[in-house]
Amino acid sequence: MQPAPPPPENADAAPSQGAGAAWPPWSEPPEQLQPPGGPDGVAQALAWLEALGERAAWSPRSLFALTLCADEAMANIASHARTLEGQPARMWLSCGRTAAGLALCIEDDGSAFDPTAQASAPLAATLQDAQPGGHGLRLMRHYLHQLHYRRSGGRNQLLMEVALA
Repeated sequence: MQPAPPPPENADAAPSQGAGAAWPPWSEPPEQLQPPGGPDGVAQALAWLEALGERAAWSPRSLFALTLCADEAMANIASHARTLEGQPARMWLSCGRTAAGLALCIEDDGSAFDPTAQASAPLAATLQDAQPGGHGLRLMRHYLHQLHYRRSGGRNQLLMEVALA
């Protein structure tokens, strides 16, 4: 495991943050991790996140919401994200407190993809009509207090924030 480098700051910051503003606005320096690629890296990152939650005594509700949503996002990155050269994307994680709660920022160096701009898949009318997959965004939007995306320094940055309950 290697600590993640600090996120690059540049002019394509989110409009509400302003160019050069720290993003996300951490209340204190976050914990950082750069897991290996693939499913093993996702499992390692989830174990790291759960250990952080236990050490910091996060509520079970906050820990559940953040790990569930992190699992969904990281599994999609591990399965689908590719660099412009076609290589699997690498991930960097930062987790800590913000003024509004607890946040996890997942960065990857894959091609630009804004999951927050995607619509949630429609719900099936019956169980027989239901198809697996495609409902991760609905799940994340349900459990997270905030879900933000930006592209900065050649990386996708997905900020997931839960209220500390």
